[in-house]
Amino acid sequence: MEEKKGKAARDYEDDIEYLISAGVALEVRAIANPTFPLISSAKKNLLKLYLNDVGLLSYVLFRNNVTAIKDDQLSINLGSVYETVVATELQAHGHTLFYYDNKQKGEVDFLIDDYDSLTVLPIEVKSGKDYSTHRALDRFIANPDYRVQSALVLSNEGDSRTENATTYMPIYYIMFL
Repeated sequence: MEEKKGKAARDYEDDIEYLISAGVALEVRAIANPTFPLISSAKKNLLKLYLNDVGLLSYVLFRNNVTAIKDDQLSINLGSVYETVVATELQAHGHTLFYYDNKQKGEVDFLIDDYDSLTVLPIEVKSGKDYSTHRALDRFIANPDYRVQSALVLSNEGDSRTENATTYMPIYYIMFL
C-alpha cells in the first residue's frame, strides 16, 4: 500500500492522464468563474474523474445485486451512478465536461457551453426525492455576472416542467441534450 501522506495532485498526474487517455475515466474540470467559453476559465489542478462505464461502476457498488438501481430503492444513494450516466452521455455528445466549484457558493455538478446563447448551461443531477432543492444552482443562476439563460435539473422523477429559468427533466432525457 502506498503511503499517501505528503502527496500532492502533481504526484498522480501521470496516473490520472493514463486513465483519461485510455478511456477508463472521464475528466471534469473545475470552473470557479464561469464565462463562455468555459475552457478559458478552467483550473488545471482541480478536477473530478468519473468511471467511463456505468455497468462497471454498478458492479463495483452493488456487485450482482441490481435491485437498488432497478427498483430505485430510496434507502440507497444512487448519486454517483446518476452523475456517471450524465457525464458519459455529455461526453458521448461531444461536450467538454466542467463543474462549478466555489467554496462560498457551493458546487454545481456539470457546466457545458451553450453555443446558441453564448452562455453557460448549468446541470444539476439529483438522485433523491428532494430534487427541487438545489441551493448552489439557485445561487449560480442568480449571479448576474454569469448571464445564465437556463438551467437543467435531472432526477428520477417522471415528469418534465420548467420553473423560472430551471427545467426539471427525468435523468434519461440527457440522451437528447
